[in-house]
Amino acid sequence: MADELLAVRDGNVTRLTLNRPDKANALSGVLVEALLAAVDAARTDGTRLLVIDGAGKHFCAGFDFAGCEEASEGDLVLRFIRIETLLQRVHHAPFATLALAHGRVFGAGADLVGVCGRRAAAPGTTFRMPGLQFGLVLGTRRLAACVGGATARAWLETSATFDADIALRAGFLTAIAAQEGWPETIAEAAEAGGTLSPAASAHLYAQTRADTREADMATLVASASAPGLNDRIRRYRAAQLQK
Repeated sequence: MADELLAVRDGNVTRLTLNRPDKANALSGVLVEALLAAVDAARTDGTRLLVIDGAGKHFCAGFDFAGCEEASEGDLVLRFIRIETLLQRVHHAPFATLALAHGRVFGAGADLVGVCGRRAAAPGTTFRMPGLQFGLVLGTRRLAACVGGATARAWLETSATFDADIALRAGFLTAIAAQEGWPETIAEAAEAGGTLSPAASAHLYAQTRADTREADMATLVASASAPGLNDRIRRYRAAQLQK
């Protein structure tokens, strides 16, 4: 089986590519743990810019529901906890971060874009965050801080699909860039991320991001551990198949 995550180091830039193109890069347990290990390694290996992108037609389809029918509710809760842990590690990284999105970006995949400091997407990219449709509260506070409470409510209440142009206007994206122009996008982010010393950059990022990690995790755990998670997911997936 091919590695689910590809990591390439170029100078002080680490590029992580989600590598499950046949599954639209859905976040399996293996992929999440690989991402966590790579992000943690980047904290001590001299990385100044962490880039996250996806192989194939789509950036990320979010949580991988494959096999969830047989999983216990405890196992599912733990998987969501690990995803929130990953999102927090990226969001509070002491170096610059850049997401490069394309195709369809779904659920926790959209959250993974949102936790990066720079967020670029190819024209035509679409986003959707349906977690509240099955009662999961993941990243809501971070989204509201990024785009404002009213916009976050509008997107999440109806599980709306929004495109790159809307995302840029709302502040969810910081740029729209065609994939052939991504090398320049990375170069610009690397130059900006290397302007300050590593210590100064770490202080800057820490002081300009609200630290709501404990509250975010507590809210996620409370929503995921409410009895009936398997049934909620089953009903949600059945409703999606009818659309």
